[in-house]
Amino acid sequence: MSKKTNTLWFILGATVFNVLSTVISFVVLFVLYFRFLSPMLPENAVPIGITLIFIGAIALSFVLYRFILKKITAKIDLDKHFDPLFGRRRPRR
Repeated sequence: MSKKTNTLWFILGATVFNVLSTVISFVVLFVLYFRFLSPMLPENAVPIGITLIFIGAIALSFVLYRFILKKITAKIDLDKHFDPLFGRRRPRR
């Protein structure tokens, strides 16, 4: 496979991983919220809680994605296996 194909597969895999980690984070936070925190709060707090769960899931998946990407870049030379999808810009005169 060419470097461009490797780049496309990496982007596709990273996107799928990021979406799945967001969904899993949302479900885990949702269960934790309704299991432990919801009984202590009034029913008016449910929309705010779900909003915070959604934001927290996105933040958690972002942190997890960055952590795993750092581990991958430490082990693999990305320049050797991947190529930019778009050509480099020419310098302006």
